[in-house]
Amino acid sequence: MCRLRLSDERKTEFTTRLRAVRVDLRSRAPFAIIIIDRGPGPQTRGAGRLSEAFRLAGMTWLITGGAGYIGAHVARAMVAAGERVVVLDDRSSGIAERLPDAVTLVEGSASDRALLDRVLAGHAVSGVVHLAAKKQVGESVEKPLLYYRKNVGGLAVLLEAVVAAGVRRFLFSSSAAVYGVPDVDLITEETPCLPINPYGETKLTGEWLVRATGKAHGLSTACLRYFNVAGAAAPELADTGVFNIVPMMFERLTHGEAPRIFGDDYPTPDGTCIRDYIHVADLAEAHLAVARRLDETGAGDLTLNVGRGEGVSVRELADVIGEVTGSDLKPVVEPRRAGDAPKAVASAARITGELGWTARRSVREMVESAWEGWCLHHPGARP
Repeated sequence: MCRLRLSDERKTEFTTRLRAVRVDLRSRAPFAIIIIDRGPGPQTRGAGRLSEAFRLAGMTWLITGGAGYIGAHVARAMVAAGERVVVLDDRSSGIAERLPDAVTLVEGSASDRALLDRVLAGHAVSGVVHLAAKKQVGESVEKPLLYYRKNVGGLAVLLEAVVAAGVRRFLFSSSAAVYGVPDVDLITEETPCLPINPYGETKLTGEWLVRATGKAHGLSTACLRYFNVAGAAAPELADTGVFNIVPMMFERLTHGEAPRIFGDDYPTPDGTCIRDYIHVADLAEAHLAVARRLDETGAGDLTLNVGRGEGVSVRELADVIGEVTGSDLKPVVEPRRAGDAPKAVASAARITGELGWTARRSVREMVESAWEGWCLHHPGARP
Protein backbone atom coordinates (compact mmCIF):
# COMPACT_ATOMS: atom_id res chain seq x y z
CA MET A 1 0.00 0.00 0.00
CA CYS A 2 1.26 3.47 -0.86
CA ARG A 3 0.01 6.29 1.34
CA LEU A 4 0.23 9.60 -0.49
CA ARG A 5 -0.31 13.07 0.93
CA LEU A 6 -1.12 15.38 -1.96
CA SER A 7 -2.84 18.69 -2.50
CA ASP A 8 -6.30 18.47 -4.07
CA GLU A 9 -4.90 19.63 -7.40
CA ARG A 10 -2.10 17.08 -7.37
CA LYS A 11 -4.43 14.33 -6.12
CA THR A 12 -6.71 14.91 -9.11
CA GLU A 13 -3.79 14.81 -11.54
CA PHE A 14 -2.30 11.74 -9.85
CA THR A 15 -5.62 9.87 -10.01
CA THR A 16 -6.00 10.77 -13.68
CA ARG A 17 -2.57 9.36 -14.46
CA LEU A 18 -3.27 6.15 -12.56
CA ARG A 19 -6.47 5.61 -14.52
CA ALA A 20 -4.53 6.22 -17.72
CA VAL A 21 -2.40 3.16 -16.99
CA ARG A 22 -5.40 1.03 -15.93
CA VAL A 23 -4.75 0.94 -12.19
CA ASP A 24 -7.52 -0.35 -9.94
CA LEU A 25 -8.71 2.54 -7.78
CA ARG A 26 -11.68 0.66 -6.31
CA SER A 27 -9.88 -0.56 -3.20
CA ARG A 28 -11.05 1.05 0.02
CA ALA A 29 -7.45 1.24 1.23
CA PRO A 30 -5.87 4.62 0.43
CA PHE A 31 -4.26 4.24 -2.97
CA ALA A 32 -3.80 0.48 -2.76
CA ILE A 33 -2.32 -0.03 -6.21
CA ILE A 34 -2.78 -3.13 -8.35
CA ILE A 35 -1.29 -3.05 -11.84
CA ILE A 36 -3.68 -4.88 -14.16
CA ASP A 37 -1.88 -4.30 -17.46
CA ARG A 38 0.34 -7.39 -17.98
CA GLY A 39 1.24 -7.33 -21.67
CA PRO A 40 4.92 -6.68 -22.45
CA GLY A 41 4.34 -3.65 -24.68
CA PRO A 42 1.50 -1.97 -22.77
CA GLN A 43 3.08 -2.91 -19.44
CA THR A 44 6.25 -1.05 -20.34
CA ARG A 45 4.34 1.99 -21.51
CA GLY A 46 2.05 1.82 -18.50
CA ALA A 47 5.00 1.49 -16.14
CA GLY A 48 6.47 4.67 -17.60
CA ARG A 49 3.27 6.62 -17.03
CA LEU A 50 2.81 5.05 -13.62
CA SER A 51 6.36 6.10 -12.72
CA GLU A 52 5.49 9.64 -13.82
CA ALA A 53 2.46 9.57 -11.55
CA PHE A 54 4.54 8.32 -8.63
CA ARG A 55 7.15 11.00 -9.26
CA LEU A 56 4.39 13.58 -9.04
CA ALA A 57 3.98 12.46 -5.43
CA GLY A 58 7.74 12.53 -4.73
CA MET A 59 7.70 8.83 -4.02
CA THR A 60 11.17 7.31 -4.17
CA TRP A 61 14.87 8.12 -3.83
CA LEU A 62 17.50 5.82 -5.31
CA ILE A 63 20.78 5.78 -3.36
CA THR A 64 23.72 4.27 -5.23
CA GLY A 65 26.31 2.83 -2.86
CA GLY A 66 23.65 2.98 -0.19
CA ALA A 67 24.91 -0.04 1.77
CA GLY A 68 28.25 1.63 2.39
CA TYR A 69 29.34 3.56 5.47
CA ILE A 70 27.98 6.95 4.42
CA GLY A 71 25.21 5.55 2.22
CA ALA A 72 23.60 3.51 4.98
CA HIS A 73 23.45 6.58 7.21
CA VAL A 74 21.82 8.57 4.41
CA ALA A 75 19.33 5.76 3.75
CA ARG A 76 18.37 5.56 7.41
CA ALA A 77 17.96 9.31 7.72
CA MET A 78 15.71 9.45 4.67
CA VAL A 79 13.57 6.51 5.80
CA ALA A 80 13.22 8.05 9.27
CA ALA A 81 11.99 11.23 7.59
CA GLY A 82 9.29 9.30 5.73
CA GLU A 83 11.00 8.97 2.35
CA ARG A 84 10.79 5.80 0.31
CA VAL A 85 14.30 4.50 -0.48
CA VAL A 86 15.78 2.01 -2.92
CA VAL A 87 19.49 1.18 -2.64
CA LEU A 88 21.65 -0.01 -5.53
CA ASP A 89 24.95 -1.42 -4.30
CA ASP A 90 27.48 -3.85 -5.79
CA ARG A 91 28.40 -5.04 -2.26
CA SER A 92 32.12 -4.51 -2.90
CA SER A 93 32.26 -2.75 0.45
CA GLY A 94 28.58 -2.37 1.29
CA ILE A 95 26.92 -4.37 4.07
CA ALA A 96 23.25 -5.25 3.60
CA GLU A 97 22.65 -5.56 7.34
CA ARG A 98 23.26 -1.84 7.75
CA LEU A 99 20.00 -1.06 5.99
CA PRO A 100 16.59 -0.84 7.68
CA ASP A 101 13.86 -3.25 6.61
CA ALA A 102 11.96 -0.47 4.86
CA VAL A 103 14.74 -0.13 2.26
CA THR A 104 14.69 -2.16 -0.94
CA LEU A 105 18.22 -3.36 -1.78
CA VAL A 106 19.13 -4.13 -5.39
CA GLU A 107 22.52 -5.77 -5.83
CA GLY A 108 24.41 -4.62 -8.89
CA SER A 109 26.54 -1.95 -10.48
CA ALA A 110 25.51 1.69 -10.73
CA SER A 111 27.05 1.70 -14.21
CA ASP A 112 24.94 -1.18 -15.54
CA ARG A 113 22.61 0.66 -17.91
CA ALA A 114 20.09 -2.16 -18.33
CA LEU A 115 19.83 -2.61 -14.57
CA LEU A 116 19.52 1.13 -14.03
CA ASP A 117 16.67 1.33 -16.53
CA ARG A 118 14.81 -1.44 -14.70
CA VAL A 119 15.38 0.05 -11.25
CA LEU A 120 14.48 3.62 -12.18
CA ALA A 121 11.25 2.59 -13.92
CA GLY A 122 10.31 -0.35 -11.71
CA HIS A 123 10.62 1.63 -8.48
CA ALA A 124 9.26 4.91 -9.86
CA VAL A 125 12.40 6.74 -8.79
CA SER A 126 11.95 10.48 -8.40
CA GLY A 127 15.47 11.43 -7.31
CA VAL A 128 18.96 9.95 -7.12
CA VAL A 129 21.66 10.27 -4.45
CA HIS A 130 24.88 9.10 -6.11
CA LEU A 131 27.40 7.82 -3.57
CA ALA A 132 28.87 4.81 -5.37
CA ALA A 133 32.50 5.55 -6.28
CA LYS A 134 36.12 4.58 -5.84
CA LYS A 135 37.54 6.80 -3.12
CA GLN A 136 41.09 5.94 -2.05
CA VAL A 137 43.59 8.68 -2.85
CA GLY A 138 46.65 6.43 -2.91
CA GLU A 139 44.97 3.83 -5.08
CA SER A 140 43.85 6.55 -7.49
CA VAL A 141 47.49 7.52 -8.05
CA GLU A 142 48.39 3.91 -8.81
CA LYS A 143 45.28 3.19 -10.90
CA PRO A 144 44.08 6.42 -12.51
CA LEU A 145 42.37 4.64 -15.41
CA LEU A 146 40.27 2.61 -12.97
CA TYR A 147 39.21 5.77 -11.14
CA TYR A 148 38.28 7.66 -14.28
CA ARG A 149 36.38 4.65 -15.63
CA LYS A 150 34.43 4.08 -12.41
CA ASN A 151 33.95 7.63 -11.13
CA VAL A 152 33.49 9.49 -14.41
CA GLY A 153 32.47 6.84 -16.94
CA GLY A 154 30.07 5.22 -14.49
CA LEU A 155 28.55 8.59 -13.64
CA ALA A 156 27.95 9.31 -17.33
CA VAL A 157 26.06 6.02 -17.71
CA LEU A 158 23.96 6.79 -14.63
CA LEU A 159 23.10 10.28 -15.84
CA GLU A 160 22.08 8.93 -19.26
CA ALA A 161 19.69 6.53 -17.52
CA VAL A 162 18.38 9.30 -15.24
CA VAL A 163 17.63 11.57 -18.20
CA ALA A 164 15.98 8.76 -20.16
CA ALA A 165 13.78 7.85 -17.18
CA GLY A 166 12.64 11.44 -16.66
CA VAL A 167 14.12 11.71 -13.16
CA ARG A 168 14.54 15.37 -12.28
CA ARG A 169 16.56 15.43 -9.04
CA PHE A 170 20.20 14.41 -8.68
CA LEU A 171 22.43 14.74 -5.63
CA PHE A 172 26.14 14.05 -6.22
CA SER A 173 28.63 13.00 -3.57
CA SER A 174 31.73 15.10 -4.18
CA SER A 175 34.69 15.77 -1.90
CA ALA A 176 36.88 18.48 -0.42
CA ALA A 177 39.61 16.77 -2.46
CA VAL A 178 38.50 18.96 -5.38
CA TYR A 179 40.22 21.92 -3.70
CA GLY A 180 43.68 20.39 -3.50
CA VAL A 181 45.83 22.25 -0.96
CA PRO A 182 44.49 25.81 -0.84
CA ASP A 183 46.38 28.30 1.29
CA VAL A 184 43.35 29.87 2.97
CA ASP A 185 41.95 29.96 6.50
CA LEU A 186 38.46 28.85 5.43
CA ILE A 187 37.62 27.06 2.20
CA THR A 188 34.54 28.50 0.54
CA GLU A 189 32.74 27.14 -2.49
CA GLU A 190 34.46 29.89 -4.51
CA THR A 191 37.95 28.74 -3.51
CA PRO A 192 39.73 27.63 -6.72
CA CYS A 193 39.52 23.89 -7.36
CA LEU A 194 43.02 22.52 -8.01
CA PRO A 195 42.95 18.79 -7.16
CA ILE A 196 46.33 17.12 -6.74
CA ASN A 197 45.40 13.46 -7.31
CA PRO A 198 43.22 11.46 -9.70
CA TYR A 199 40.55 10.90 -7.04
CA GLY A 200 40.03 14.64 -6.61
CA GLU A 201 40.17 15.11 -10.37
CA THR A 202 37.40 12.57 -10.93
CA LYS A 203 35.22 14.25 -8.33
CA LEU A 204 35.67 17.65 -9.93
CA THR A 205 35.01 16.21 -13.39
CA GLY A 206 31.92 14.56 -11.94
CA GLU A 207 30.66 17.92 -10.69
CA TRP A 208 31.11 19.43 -14.16
CA LEU A 209 29.24 16.52 -15.72
CA VAL A 210 26.35 16.75 -13.25
CA ARG A 211 25.95 20.50 -13.72
CA ALA A 212 26.16 20.30 -17.51
CA THR A 213 23.57 17.52 -17.61
CA GLY A 214 21.29 19.43 -15.27
CA LYS A 215 21.51 22.54 -17.40
CA ALA A 216 20.93 20.67 -20.67
CA HIS A 217 18.07 18.48 -19.47
CA GLY A 218 16.34 20.52 -16.78
CA LEU A 219 17.51 18.56 -13.74
CA SER A 220 17.65 20.04 -10.27
CA THR A 221 21.14 19.10 -9.02
CA ALA A 222 23.36 19.40 -5.97
CA CYS A 223 27.06 18.64 -5.45
CA LEU A 224 28.11 18.13 -1.83
CA ARG A 225 31.78 18.55 -0.99
CA TYR A 226 32.41 16.44 2.11
CA PHE A 227 35.22 17.20 4.49
CA ASN A 228 36.60 14.55 6.92
CA VAL A 229 33.82 12.14 7.87
CA ALA A 230 33.91 10.17 11.13
CA GLY A 231 31.67 8.62 13.78
CA ALA A 232 28.59 6.41 13.58
CA ALA A 233 24.90 6.82 14.38
CA ALA A 234 24.94 3.28 15.81
CA PRO A 235 27.78 0.78 16.41
CA GLU A 236 26.63 -1.51 13.60
CA LEU A 237 26.90 1.40 11.14
CA ALA A 238 30.53 2.19 11.90
CA ASP A 239 33.20 2.52 9.23
CA THR A 240 34.73 -0.93 8.79
CA GLY A 241 37.49 0.30 6.48
CA VAL A 242 40.89 1.42 7.71
CA PHE A 243 41.49 4.28 5.30
CA ASN A 244 40.53 7.32 7.37
CA ILE A 245 42.48 8.77 10.27
CA VAL A 246 40.19 7.70 13.13
CA PRO A 247 40.02 3.96 12.28
CA MET A 248 43.72 4.05 11.37
CA MET A 249 44.55 5.21 14.89
CA PHE A 250 42.16 2.65 16.37
CA GLU A 251 43.87 -0.14 14.45
CA ARG A 252 47.30 0.77 15.76
CA LEU A 253 46.04 1.02 19.34
CA THR A 254 44.34 -2.36 19.00
CA HIS A 255 47.72 -3.88 18.11
CA GLY A 256 49.48 -2.11 20.95
CA GLU A 257 51.13 0.41 18.65
CA ALA A 258 51.23 4.17 19.10
CA PRO A 259 49.19 6.31 16.69
CA ARG A 260 51.21 8.04 13.99
CA ILE A 261 51.31 11.76 13.24
CA PHE A 262 52.81 12.71 9.89
CA GLY A 263 54.71 15.92 10.48
CA ASP A 264 54.74 18.29 13.46
CA ASP A 265 56.48 21.23 11.81
CA TYR A 266 53.54 22.78 9.96
CA PRO A 267 52.69 26.48 10.43
CA THR A 268 49.88 25.67 12.87
CA PRO A 269 49.61 26.24 16.65
CA ASP A 270 50.85 22.74 17.58
CA GLY A 271 52.73 22.00 14.36
CA THR A 272 50.33 19.31 13.12
CA CYS A 273 47.83 19.49 10.27
CA ILE A 274 44.41 20.95 10.96
CA ARG A 275 41.30 19.36 9.50
CA ASP A 276 37.52 19.81 9.58
CA TYR A 277 35.83 16.67 10.93
CA ILE A 278 32.12 16.05 10.50
CA HIS A 279 29.98 13.38 12.14
CA VAL A 280 28.48 11.03 9.56
CA ALA A 281 25.03 11.49 11.13
CA ASP A 282 25.31 15.25 10.54
CA LEU A 283 26.36 14.51 6.97
CA ALA A 284 23.30 12.29 6.49
CA GLU A 285 21.05 15.07 7.79
CA ALA A 286 22.67 17.44 5.30
CA HIS A 287 21.71 15.06 2.49
CA LEU A 288 18.14 15.02 3.72
CA ALA A 289 18.02 18.83 3.86
CA VAL A 290 19.37 19.05 0.31
CA ALA A 291 16.94 16.39 -0.94
CA ARG A 292 14.05 18.39 0.46
CA ARG A 293 15.34 21.55 -1.19
CA LEU A 294 15.51 19.72 -4.53
CA ASP A 295 11.91 18.60 -3.90
CA GLU A 296 10.83 22.21 -3.48
CA THR A 297 12.68 23.84 -6.37
CA GLY A 298 12.68 23.55 -10.12
CA ALA A 299 15.74 23.14 -12.30
CA GLY A 300 18.87 24.65 -10.79
CA ASP A 301 22.06 23.61 -9.08
CA LEU A 302 23.64 23.81 -5.65
CA THR A 303 27.30 23.38 -4.73
CA LEU A 304 27.82 23.11 -0.98
CA ASN A 305 30.63 22.41 1.45
CA VAL A 306 29.61 20.01 4.21
CA GLY A 307 31.73 20.48 7.31
CA ARG A 308 31.59 21.87 10.83
CA GLY A 309 33.50 25.01 9.95
CA GLU A 310 35.91 24.36 12.81
CA GLY A 311 39.45 23.03 12.67
CA VAL A 312 40.95 20.31 14.87
CA SER A 313 44.63 19.44 14.73
CA VAL A 314 45.82 15.87 14.32
CA ARG A 315 47.44 16.04 17.75
CA GLU A 316 44.20 17.27 19.31
CA LEU A 317 42.34 14.42 17.63
CA ALA A 318 44.91 11.91 18.91
CA ASP A 319 44.46 13.28 22.44
CA VAL A 320 40.67 12.78 22.24
CA ILE A 321 41.18 9.25 20.92
CA GLY A 322 43.52 8.49 23.83
CA GLU A 323 40.95 9.76 26.34
CA VAL A 324 38.07 7.81 24.79
CA THR A 325 39.97 4.53 24.39
CA GLY A 326 41.83 4.79 27.69
CA SER A 327 45.15 4.35 25.93
CA ASP A 328 48.29 5.91 27.39
CA LEU A 329 50.29 5.38 24.20
CA LYS A 330 51.61 8.71 22.99
CA PRO A 331 51.58 9.43 19.25
CA VAL A 332 54.84 9.03 17.36
CA VAL A 333 55.83 11.67 14.84
CA GLU A 334 56.90 10.57 11.38
CA PRO A 335 57.96 12.63 8.33
CA ARG A 336 55.40 14.67 6.44
CA ARG A 337 53.42 13.01 3.67
CA ALA A 338 53.49 14.59 0.22
CA GLY A 339 50.42 16.65 -0.57
CA ASP A 340 49.17 17.21 2.99
CA ALA A 341 47.89 20.77 3.39
CA PRO A 342 48.70 22.47 6.70
CA LYS A 343 45.04 23.42 7.12
CA ALA A 344 41.78 22.44 5.42
CA VAL A 345 38.66 23.80 7.11
CA ALA A 346 35.30 24.37 5.45
CA SER A 347 33.27 27.51 5.45
CA ALA A 348 29.78 26.24 6.22
CA ALA A 349 28.18 29.64 5.66
CA ARG A 350 26.53 28.75 2.36
CA ILE A 351 24.86 25.51 3.46
CA THR A 352 23.67 27.18 6.68
CA GLY A 353 22.32 30.16 4.77
CA GLU A 354 20.70 28.11 2.01
CA LEU A 355 19.23 25.30 4.10
CA GLY A 356 19.47 26.27 7.75
CA TRP A 357 21.64 23.18 8.31
CA THR A 358 24.51 23.12 10.80
CA ALA A 359 26.57 20.27 12.17
CA ARG A 360 25.42 19.46 15.70
CA ARG A 361 27.82 16.79 16.96
CA SER A 362 31.25 17.31 18.50
CA VAL A 363 34.57 15.68 17.65
CA ARG A 364 34.39 13.77 20.93
CA GLU A 365 30.99 12.37 19.95
CA MET A 366 32.50 11.27 16.65
CA VAL A 367 35.35 9.46 18.38
CA GLU A 368 33.14 7.87 21.05
CA SER A 369 30.62 6.53 18.54
CA ALA A 370 33.36 5.36 16.17
CA TRP A 371 35.11 3.52 19.01
CA GLU A 372 31.91 1.73 19.99
CA GLY A 373 31.57 0.55 16.41
CA TRP A 374 35.21 -0.45 16.19
CA CYS A 375 34.91 -2.58 19.32
CA LEU A 376 31.76 -4.24 17.95
CA HIS A 377 33.56 -5.24 14.76
CA HIS A 378 36.87 -6.01 16.51
CA PRO A 379 36.11 -7.95 19.72
CA GLY A 380 38.84 -7.57 22.30
CA ALA A 381 40.03 -4.32 20.76
CA ARG A 382 40.48 -2.52 24.07
CA PRO A 383 44.09 -1.27 24.22
